[in-house]
Amino acid sequence: MKRLALMAGVSLIVGTVFAFFNGLTADMASLCRLSDARTRSISPENFTGARNAGALADPVVDKDKRNVANASGCARELGKGWKVNPFVKIKPGETLTLADIEGQGAIQHIWMTPTKLWRHSIIRMYWDDEKEPSVECPVGDFFASAYNKYAQVSSLAVCVNPGSAFNCYWLMPFRRRARITMENVGKEEMRLYYQIDYALTDIPADAAYFHAQFRRSNPTQGSVHTLVDGINGKGHYVGTYVAWRVHDTGWWGEGEIKFHLDGEENPTICGTGTEDYFCGSYNFEIGGRAKYREFTTPYTGLAQVIKPEDPKNFTSFGLYRWHVTDPIRFEKGLKVTIQDLGWKAHGLYNAQASDIASTTFWYQAEPHAPFPKLPAADELVNSP
Repeated sequence: MKRLALMAGVSLIVGTVFAFFNGLTADMASLCRLSDARTRSISPENFTGARNAGALADPVVDKDKRNVANASGCARELGKGWKVNPFVKIKPGETLTLADIEGQGAIQHIWMTPTKLWRHSIIRMYWDDEKEPSVECPVGDFFASAYNKYAQVSSLAVCVNPGSAFNCYWLMPFRRRARITMENVGKEEMRLYYQIDYALTDIPADAAYFHAQFRRSNPTQGSVHTLVDGINGKGHYVGTYVAWRVHDTGWWGEGEIKFHLDGEENPTICGTGTEDYFCGSYNFEIGGRAKYREFTTPYTGLAQVIKPEDPKNFTSFGLYRWHVTDPIRFEKGLKVTIQDLGWKAHGLYNAQASDIASTTFWYQAEPHAPFPKLPAADELVNSP
């Protein structure tokens, strides 16, 4: 009887969650539930996501200047409907609108395969006609891939699959409009395959808006990197990705992460070390000095370790932590910092000057505070 009662309670919880999101989310227990949500998808084969509007590009003549048939040469013998326009080209200095959705709903999944320098492709997202983006980030960092080099990521929020397939599963609700753009700040034309999957449905009044912000300290000043600051409003923090290029040869991750809630001077939430925050331990090492062990799990990972050929040079790390089951909630605002701290001789901490780039993810009620200006194109990719 107790087991039956527990199962009934779980079913009730699952049903409540499913109803709350109006069919936008599903797990194995709720996949059978019907919904009035309308599924849509945007790609270069259907720029608007409209019904009955996909695969219309003509490999011979296309009157829509935006819908250039980029694979017309490959499809010229097969004709219309045969993978005629599967990608877009973005010229240097150009900003291309990838999606412009009207109505009420939520983006559920984004897939793309950017080319050239990932740090030179800037993805931005705007909700409900806002002028300032709620998401502004180099595309690689947004997908937990900062170094323009493939590394497997197998997590709930982000998956990176061979050979350079970026996938994002953050739920992104909107009430009137959603717009996603990609800017090429580099000097070479980029090619982009992409697909944006979403649903049109009613959004609950208490559903907050998705945000992501990029920052880089190159090098850190005072051995502290600010992951995010100036968040104003009510919301919850849901994720951290850090690309950490160390300028020392010893262990580098003693620094604590600190969450300052609602304008407080001292943090309410204070970690005990960098590898601890990312849910590892003892330097991420297996078998001795600097034998780092990469790992990728649903909520945390050290997905990438890039060692130089010369052991006297420096190693780069890519780490993520998603607060899916433990979001950090704030009422009025949030500031997050992490110390750039390692070890030196005689058991003393080493105040470092590393190159730290971070992307932070959170939900909040709008309006949001303007983001700091992104570094210039050269500063996004350079090393000190």
